[in-house]
Amino acid sequence: MTDETASNQSASPIKRFALLWAVIPFLVLAAAISWLFATNPLRSFENGAPPVENLTYERTILDNAGLRLLIRAGGSEPLKIAQVQVDAAYWQFTLDPPGPLARGQTAWIAIPFPWVLGEAHRVTVVTGTGATFEHEIPVAVPTPEVTSGSLLSQGILGAFVGILPVAIGLMFFPALRGAGPGAMRFLLALTVGLLAFLLVDAVAESFELAGKSAPVFQGGAMVVFAASASFLLLMAVSRRGGKPGGMALATYIAIGIGLHNMGEGLAIGGAFAAGSAGLGAFLVMGFTLHNITEGIGIAAPLLKIRPTFRQFVLLTLIAGGPAVLGMWIGSLAYAPHWSALALAVGAGAILQVIIEVILFMIRNDEGRADILFSKGVMGGLALGIALMYVTAMLVKI
Repeated sequence: MTDETASNQSASPIKRFALLWAVIPFLVLAAAISWLFATNPLRSFENGAPPVENLTYERTILDNAGLRLLIRAGGSEPLKIAQVQVDAAYWQFTLDPPGPLARGQTAWIAIPFPWVLGEAHRVTVVTGTGATFEHEIPVAVPTPEVTSGSLLSQGILGAFVGILPVAIGLMFFPALRGAGPGAMRFLLALTVGLLAFLLVDAVAESFELAGKSAPVFQGGAMVVFAASASFLLLMAVSRRGGKPGGMALATYIAIGIGLHNMGEGLAIGGAFAAGSAGLGAFLVMGFTLHNITEGIGIAAPLLKIRPTFRQFVLLTLIAGGPAVLGMWIGSLAYAPHWSALALAVGAGAILQVIIEVILFMIRNDEGRADILFSKGVMGGLALGIALMYVTAMLVKI
């Protein structure tokens, strides 16, 4: 028997012993939980107070049959819907699925209420404990039906506000190719400014939407961890092939912008589903102008290479296509937590791209980090933020 064989044989019992110690904590935890439910030592603290309840309204549909509301239950105990009021009057209702709602479970409440076009209505759900949860319908309008025609219209609108402006921005590429080193730095700094605005905008919107989502999703934590995971994952992927530049960097910029546009598309699609998307020509124009600057940002890292037409098309679809997909998903199954999650993932991707663009600028100037504080870079950064801020004013209502 060789020394190596003897060593392996002696190591086997040690590994089995270590595995046993890894299992023991789980067995102790299972036993503790079983004891907790079997003996209920907390019953001595019960003082007759009702359980804490929570209810979140996620979707509202108005049609010829009345009102339908998608709710999500929260709280420590199953939630029972006892009564429903509309404008302070009690109404009959049906619950689908019927019965008490477990924590995190959703259900549709159907109310045969003759809502009035253009008027405001207030719905109040009364639980079995007497707790009340209100939901306001500011302006009653019929919810559009999801048809192939409506999805086609949304697709055309999504292409107009997502794909078309990015393509127009990339069309500046030939005019920018003659840019010298100074102009190159300015354009890259402009890209950082554009992305910095999108980062702040995405974080603000994601936290706002997270606040409207059910507490069971832990909105704030969800946003932070989703953004962090997105950032770390894309950073790891981007570094597998070395330091990204040229087409690789432009692709990461397009991915970050695309994820942001998907989050906005989800919100617009949800507004369509609620019948409250008043997208007039001026608002559509604002979205288009706002996204043209994104196309210019994608073009900036490509100025030293000669991309093919196919690559330009691919970048356009990556950055603008998710707006169409987001509108479709939002109109079919919108909920605040989905938009918050998409925007958070987009924020993490944008942060990764900002860091990569800054490092790319430093590499282009022979590792001189002080170039970041030059007048050209500061001017490009300020102009990028200003362009996005001004064009965003056209789409905020």
